[in-house]
Amino acid sequence: MVQQQSAAVETSEAIADAFNAHDLDAIMEFFADDCSLAMPRGPEPWGQRFTGKATMREALATRFEGLPDVHYGDARRWVSGNMGVPEWTLTATMADGVPVRVRGCDHWEFRDGKATRKDSYWKIVDKPA
Repeated sequence: MVQQQSAAVETSEAIADAFNAHDLDAIMEFFADDCSLAMPRGPEPWGQRFTGKATMREALATRFEGLPDVHYGDARRWVSGNMGVPEWTLTATMADGVPVRVRGCDHWEFRDGKATRKDSYWKIVDKPA
């Protein structure tokens, strides 16, 4: 079991590397055709959900446009069975120059070596009064 968890952590690290490189081709290689992505912000209690690789790729491309220097660092990772949770600090600069620094995590689900679900959560950072 330890070896299997080690491989899952290595996969999680490789996914993070692809996200930090903004390499959509590499990112999408990790996902199953029927994958879903739930963003932390959106019109529903679960944020905004994108289903399928093509739709997910478009959403991620938009994310990289809006946060052109986005980086996930300071990570800790947990795995159990077909699920994984990386916790990270996201740093970025929005397209209008506003800096972003926030803690968050993703809930991942895998099937047959491919990610089927990525559900992202961010802390809400309020400006000091």
